Amino acid sequence: MNAPVWLNKLERKFGKYAIPGLMNIMIMGMAIVFIMDNIVGPMAGKVPLAPYLLFSRDAILSGQIWRLITFVFDPMELSPFFLIFTLYFYWLIGSVMENQWGTFRFNVFYFCGVIGTIIGGFITGYTSNTFLTLSLFIAFAAIAPDFQLMLFFFIPVKIKYLAMFDGVLLLVSFFLSGLSGKIAIVMSLINLLIFFGKDFISFVKFRIRHLKYKIKNKR
Repeated sequence: MNAPVWLNKLERKFGKYAIPGLMNIMIMGMAIVFIMDNIVGPMAGKVPLAPYLLFSRDAILSGQIWRLITFVFDPMELSPFFLIFTLYFYWLIGSVMENQWGTFRFNVFYFCGVIGTIIGGFITGYTSNTFLTLSLFIAFAAIAPDFQLMLFFFIPVKIKYLAMFDGVLLLVSFFLSGLSGKIAIVMSLINLLIFFGKDFISFVKFRIRHLKYKIKNKR
């Protein structure tokens, strides 16, 4: 996928401000929160840190503005084993995407997702980084569809099939959710719409033309 004109213009103007290794920062933040809440906190008798970092419109409007940023550091996973696997996987995704796209473009993609998630959170009152991290997975599958993962450490699966499965679950979740849930999902995935929306529409149009051609030639 070629970079759109507007993104090239932004990069020429603001590229020097791009943050290299952005995903490393995200992963390090998640790891620190997990360690503080599951090791340091219990040993020191401290209250969990994560509840003070999560997105809450009411808390932000009352002055806790750090939640606008810190919600991205929610580690999500409670199991140390799955947390390590998840952080490694998203480190891999971030590294590949940054190498493929360049630092600035990857920054823009990620922060578009963050901004969309924040907007959705202000509309609905609450949001999380769940769909934001999912957008990274889907984008990775779009640029490296034949990348192979070892599911359960011994079943080789191409990432495009996992992304398709997640896409189906996402659609089901969207249609089963109320208005607030629909808004949260769409806004958290706004980066996918910005970066891949045109390609997706072109693909759908191609498939429709191909289907019409096959139907026409069967007559």
